[in-house]
Amino acid sequence: MPACPPLVLIHGAWQGSWAFDGWRPLLEAAGWQVHAVDLPGNDARAGSVAQANLEGYTEHVLHVLQRIGAPSVVLGHSGGGITASQVAQAAPERVHALVYVSGMMLPSGMSYAELIAECRRRDPAFHYEGVGPRLAWEPDGSASRVPADAARDLFLHDCEPNAAAAAAARLCPQPEPGRDMRNRLSAARFGRVPRLYIECLQDRSVTLPLQRLMQALTPGAVRVSLDCGHVPQLACPLDLLNALHTGLAMLAAPALDPDAGPC
Repeated sequence: MPACPPLVLIHGAWQGSWAFDGWRPLLEAAGWQVHAVDLPGNDARAGSVAQANLEGYTEHVLHVLQRIGAPSVVLGHSGGGITASQVAQAAPERVHALVYVSGMMLPSGMSYAELIAECRRRDPAFHYEGVGPRLAWEPDGSASRVPADAARDLFLHDCEPNAAAAAAARLCPQPEPGRDMRNRLSAARFGRVPRLYIECLQDRSVTLPLQRLMQALTPGAVRVSLDCGHVPQLACPLDLLNALHTGLAMLAAPALDPDAGPC
């Protein structure tokens, strides 16, 4: 069985690399070389807030890939999907595959707010509030926080209660330029990287209609579904590991490699 390629994990808004702590031991036991990043300006890392934007995030992950020195699977959870896409655009030769876990696989030029508006345009019955109305903002609007009760309700509702409380307490201020982002993607670069979309059917944050619309607007990804909320790496880490292996095997299937393993 071939060795697993390196795996780069990109967290979403209001988080840090700690968001994958509960999943990482399972990944490593399965043979993955795990590199969980801390995006600049996130998780109380003062001094790098100026880099808390798509350009800074992309540059940070590219430095990680350069240090690794081998094509890697790049996985973006939630808003981390925007950075994952831009990394593939910048250096497709360094990305073995892209994986989105309830991730923002947005079309080039479209913001998440515009995606919501498009979903409403297509389906007048579509109702969405998300975390936006419950955010606590800095007076100048430069950063936001997620109150613990909102995090438990929208992100962590199906997680073990003590684990959910601990995760909610760790959420950090999110600089707004690192949340309101738009990709610039091309078929020649981003479009040549294989993609896996792991959708979360019970997600209350990036809800299923939004996940499905992103898949329709950015076609070509293999889909695997999990019956869980927004944070499967905490709610059902073994199921997420199996979904990762299943989806990557589906991406590799056209090669018809009889020795291909789950990685």
